[in-house]
Amino acid sequence: MQGNAGMCRPSDLPGQIVLVLQGGGALGAYQAGVYQALHEAGIEPDWVIGTSIGAINASLIAGNAPENRLARLKEFWKRMEQKPAWPLSTGIPGFDDTLAYWSTVAQGIAGFFQPNPLAHAGESFPLGADRAGYYSTAPLESTLRELVDFGLANCGAPRLTVGAAHVGSSQMRYFDSRDCALTVKHVMASGALPPAFPAVRIDGELYWDGGILSNSPTEAVFDDNPRRDSLIFSVHLWNPVGSEPTTMGEVLTRHKDVQYSSRIASQIERQQQAHRLRHVINQLAARLPEGERDDPTVRELIGYGCSTRMHVVRLLAPQLARETHTKDIDFSPSGIKQRWDAGYAHTRSVLTRAPWIGEFDPLSGVVLHESIDEMPIAAE
Repeated sequence: MQGNAGMCRPSDLPGQIVLVLQGGGALGAYQAGVYQALHEAGIEPDWVIGTSIGAINASLIAGNAPENRLARLKEFWKRMEQKPAWPLSTGIPGFDDTLAYWSTVAQGIAGFFQPNPLAHAGESFPLGADRAGYYSTAPLESTLRELVDFGLANCGAPRLTVGAAHVGSSQMRYFDSRDCALTVKHVMASGALPPAFPAVRIDGELYWDGGILSNSPTEAVFDDNPRRDSLIFSVHLWNPVGSEPTTMGEVLTRHKDVQYSSRIASQIERQQQAHRLRHVINQLAARLPEGERDDPTVRELIGYGCSTRMHVVRLLAPQLARETHTKDIDFSPSGIKQRWDAGYAHTRSVLTRAPWIGEFDPLSGVVLHESIDEMPIAAE
């Protein structure tokens, strides 16, 4: 590993550090690489927010002491590796990937999910709401109970938030350690993607994967009260930009990227507008005579102002060579390693540039910094 020469120091960071982690199955190895780079730079998040695999990675970070977090992430992702059906590669382009895919579909991933035979008895076969999925996630529950200390996860250092979709109302719910005690069930609910995985019951209510409604939980930071100056590392696993698909395989791949890349660009654009107006209110309030500012009605209006600034650093997982719509279940050792290494390299580059340091428009409350290192990488 390289040293940290030339990288930003924790003292250079503009406010609370927030790590926002998207859902995306096996693509989540990229997030682990992002965390490794932050950890090695001495930067630990004050708040970590995740959906689906992002919630799992978030719990592994929040549910362990800083000196143990990286080791726990490595242990988790080691357990996620799909062992090949036979040790030798065929050497046929794409064939080994196809075999790995069908191996995962047929056998599941030890430590994560296993087939639920009863789910194939027919669409009308009564399974019960807690078991209605093609796979059981009981192995994941055991893994998380072993690798995550939920006592630590609820201590507030860092704050932990996981997003889940309420099945009955189609409403997004963010479970926050600031407001309630999180358990392994909250994390599993955030990753309960139907129809593969069954819903998870919390306080009598059923929840599915939060990515169904919002796969980029950055909105939880923007809507937080009270707002704080923040440096937000928003880690994205699905590419919002892509070329026109010309084959059915390309259609399936692009469809997933469009579906799960979320609407982060429009979210940030709206937040930039809203925060700019809050800063404008502050500027106008400062020009009022002190006597007028004491008027109750004026004070109420001034209360809509805000002086906080949020820097959003957007990190995007790369596209691997020969990547297909099955990439989110590519738990091959090489796939996990390449994505982890890419997250590490991208984040080190961002920390070296430290784009949040400098002069900015005083009316800008949300400043977006795009990573320039998001190039496709070749498969090993």
